[in-house]
Formats: sequence, C-alpha cells, structure tokens
Amino acid sequence: MADYKAPLRDMRFVLNEVFEVSRLWARLPGLAEVIDEETAAAILEEAGKISAAVVAPLNRSSDEQGCTWNNGAVQAPDGFGAAYQAFAEGGWVGVGGDPQFGGMGMPKAISAQVEEMVNSASLSFGLYPMLTAGACLSINAHASEELKARYLPNLYAGTWTGSMCLTEAHAGTDLGLIRTRAEPQADGSFKISGSKIFITGGEHDLTDNIIHLVLARLPDAPAGPKGISLFLVPKVLVNDDGSLGERNALSCGSIEHKMGIKASATCVMNFDGATGWIIDAPNKGLAAMFTMMNYERLGVGIQGLALGERSYQNAVEYARDRLQSRAPTGAQHQDKAADPIIVHPDVRRMLLTMKALNEGGRAFSSYVALQLDTAKYSDDAATCSRAQQLVSLLTPVAKAFLTDMGLETTVHGQQIFGGHGYIREWGQEQLVRDVRITQIYEGTNGIQSLDLAGRKIVGSGGALYRLFADEIRHFTANASAELGEFTQPLNAAVDTLDELTAWLLDRAQGNPNEIGAASVEYLQVFGYTAYAYIWALMAKVAMGKQAEDDFYISKLGTARFYFARLLPRIHSLSASAKAGSESLYELDAAHF
Repeated sequence: MADYKAPLRDMRFVLNEVFEVSRLWARLPGLAEVIDEETAAAILEEAGKISAAVVAPLNRSSDEQGCTWNNGAVQAPDGFGAAYQAFAEGGWVGVGGDPQFGGMGMPKAISAQVEEMVNSASLSFGLYPMLTAGACLSINAHASEELKARYLPNLYAGTWTGSMCLTEAHAGTDLGLIRTRAEPQADGSFKISGSKIFITGGEHDLTDNIIHLVLARLPDAPAGPKGISLFLVPKVLVNDDGSLGERNALSCGSIEHKMGIKASATCVMNFDGATGWIIDAPNKGLAAMFTMMNYERLGVGIQGLALGERSYQNAVEYARDRLQSRAPTGAQHQDKAADPIIVHPDVRRMLLTMKALNEGGRAFSSYVALQLDTAKYSDDAATCSRAQQLVSLLTPVAKAFLTDMGLETTVHGQQIFGGHGYIREWGQEQLVRDVRITQIYEGTNGIQSLDLAGRKIVGSGGALYRLFADEIRHFTANASAELGEFTQPLNAAVDTLDELTAWLLDRAQGNPNEIGAASVEYLQVFGYTAYAYIWALMAKVAMGKQAEDDFYISKLGTARFYFARLLPRIHSLSASAKAGSESLYELDAAHF
C-alpha cells in the first residue's frame, strides 16, 4: 500500500481559489479574528502530518487485531492509545469546538478537511473523535451552562470521549419506537434504564470517561417521536470539583463482529438505572439530536470521500509501477518487458473516475461546509436563512452521494490491483469493507433519498430546489464564452433535473408511493448535477491558470472527463425514476 499523503494542494485550491474562503471569513463575525488563509494552511499541514505519520501506519494492523471485549471491558488495538493521546494533545478533537470551553473554534470548512485526512488514515480511528465532536455539538447548543462547563472542556481536550446512544434492537430509523426509560429523581437527575445497540465508541480504553448522550422516554411522554428526550449519562460520575467519582450503572454487554471498521468499538450498551441529566427541555430530544445531524451526516459523506482518496493514492502508484502487456498503440517503454498498466484505456477510465469523483466530492463537501459556517456565523438574517435552507437541501445529498461514490471509487481501486486487490496485504480490500458502513449508518442512503425527495423537494413544493438551481443558472448566465464547454452541458443537466423535479412534484400529489419509488435515482441525478456545478467552478479557475503549472492542466482534464463520461449517467437514472412505482407493487408479498 502506498504511504498516505494528505492532498493539501487540492484542499488549498478548493478553499482559497475556488471558494475564496478568506473573503467569507472576513465577513462573518466570530471567524475574522480566529482564521485566515495563512492560519488555515498551517492547521491543515499539521493535521496532514499527524494523519500520515501517526494514524495511517496503524490502519492495517488495527483492522487485523480489532477491538476485544472481556467481561464488559473493551480494549482498542495496539497503538491506538498512544495515537489517540497524541491526537488529543494536538487539540484535534476540539478543532471545531467552542473556544469558551477550550475548543479551537475553527469553521466547518477547516474541520471538514481535517476529518477527511484522519479518516483517510484510518476510518476506525477517526470515529472516536467524530462521535465526541457530535456529542459536543448537542451539549453546547442545548445543555445547561452547568453541564457545558462540567463536560465540554474535557471532551474538547480529548481527555474524555463521547457517544450517541440512539438505536435500539427494534428501533433503528423509526426512533419513535424506543423504549429506554428515564425516571425523574428528587435532585433533578434521572435514572436511565434500557438497552442500545450499534453504539460507536460506547466502551473502550482510550480515555478514563465516556459521556453518553442517550435518547429515552419520560414516564408521561407522549407516544412516538414527540415523546423523546435526550440525556447526558457519563460512564463515570463526575464530582463537584471535576474529579472522577464512582462508576455509573451502565455496562457494555458485547461488541459487534463486523465486516469492516474493526478497530472501532461498536457496542451493545445496557443502562441499569444509570444517573443522567436532561439536555434541553423534556420531549425535545430529537431537536437536540438533529442539531448535530447536519454536521454528522456531512461527516459521514466525508468518510466516503476519504476512503476513495486513499484508494486512489494506492491505485495510481500501483498503475504506474505494475507492468502488464503493451499499450494499444504500441510499446511505450521499449526498455521494459511490458508497459505500466496506466497506459491501458480501462485502467485510465477507472483512475479518472476515481479522481473526478474524489476531487468533485472534496469541493462539494467544502461547499456544504461553507453553508454551515454561513448559517452559524452570519449576522445577516437573509444570508443566514438562505444558507440554512441550502444546508437542509444538500445534507442528504452530501451523506448519500459521497458515500455511494466512495464505494464506487474503492471498488475501482481494488479492481486496478487485479488479484492483488483481493489480498489483504495490499490494503485495497480493507477500504472496500470499511467504506460500506458509510452507506448504512447515520441514516441509510435510502432514508437520505426519501428525506431529499419527500421532505426537501415535495415538502417545500420545490422551493428549496429552486434556490440551488437558481444559483447554478446565475453562474452559467454570467460565465465567459470560453467556459461554454462546461456551462452548456451543465445547463442541460439542470434542465433534466428541472424536468425530473416537476415530474416528482406532480406525481406525488396523486400517489405517495411515487416519492419512494423515484427517490434514490432522484438523489443520484441531483448529485451528479451538483458535482457538475462544482466542476464548472473549478474549471473556471483552472482555465485561467493552466499556463502556471501541471496542477491546473490536470484539473481541466479531469473536468472534461467528468462532463464527458460521468455526467451523462443522469439520463438513464432520470428514465429509471420516471418509470414510476407500478412495477414495484405489481407483486404481492407472497410472490417474492
């Protein structure tokens, strides 16, 4: 496997040249004082170093060793403890955290790049700080000042970690079915009882304490999702002076034996009258949870991108070195027994597909991150509202499309290795196994598609869609003529998506099944069109600088490949979506 190298040049291109983030930061109160282009570059360089030098070397060995469970205790693989300590001491757990409680206070546009690098190095490792950051978001937004002061500093410092305890054996997507109970106590605390499954980082030996955020029901709670509350439940109770006290009444019943991410502890957590404190008001648990969901779902999308990037780096190095056969046009390396496989059309097709999807995904995820930053920091109501609407629209696309493309890119990377891609020692098969979970957790990609098509498109009467489509139309209308090779097919793609959106809005009125029947293909068409917009933005910059160095020549060539070979996928997807729901319901359940 190739040594991981952080794609810092491309990150700087996206942030500084395509989106000109320093101008945005200067206009956002709270960011202008803490971040500029030079600071951002220094942060990303250091994050790249620790990811490549400390985390990445553990990826294969930790996959082979995995986590171990013994009588309720979970041990992380060898090396994870020291690596996590170094990661925490560098301040990386709290890179996006509130400075009032010890976080770095960096915008999401920066923390998104850090997440990519860490997850490229090791997705299993990256899940521990990711879940901690998610817990911190909910605590900081909804908990009392007392709880924030008591828990956030140690979470941001990485001294403690966090987990999100949502899923139960009978309640996955439908959280309204949860049965975990919360009994009020005279001192204002609650006793939490119930069992949760699939809890990432629910138990481990990396830190002395784990702060669980647990969804549960109060005794008088209404049925369904409106009766869910969120509680902070520490593994070890915290004394008034901040020191650790006695062990709380909770335990890890087992860990899952999984297809991938084997170095991440996926736990069954049992709460047996554990002491906890409510976050926000009673029955407002889902609202508190969804505060972090836009960030977390973008983060999962970035995981798909991260593994695609790692797969590409491995594959391109292998393709340059592996000698097999001669080029179709004749020998390219007369001094060798055969040519490197990078000369072959199919290998180039796979490499360029990976490159186009990775670089498009990095820019698209950064675009969504910038909307999150604008929504959080802008003091202009209209600007803030627009950004919030774009985040609402694009979050399911970022989660589902990035992870779907992540699977495609890791499979292409494995295929380029041929038989060696199926062998553990080369590392490609692990990336395929690891990336598969990203399409499942934090809401399956089918659920993300329903969210986009049902809630965001049909639910808004198409208003959210038009907000994004109008932005693309404004760009193409004001682009120079020399950019026409990109803006013309982009306009045509938006026409296709316009038509498909109108079709969906119309058909949904008469038959609710049409939404679900078309939703997956609709999200895919949306994703390819969004990437086309992002690639046109990148091509605009590269076209003006292609004489400067090969980076811009490479960027333009990749843009042309995307428009020629990947964007046309929208036509078959659109036709499939418009086929309707009838064929899905022609068979009775007994006919399957």
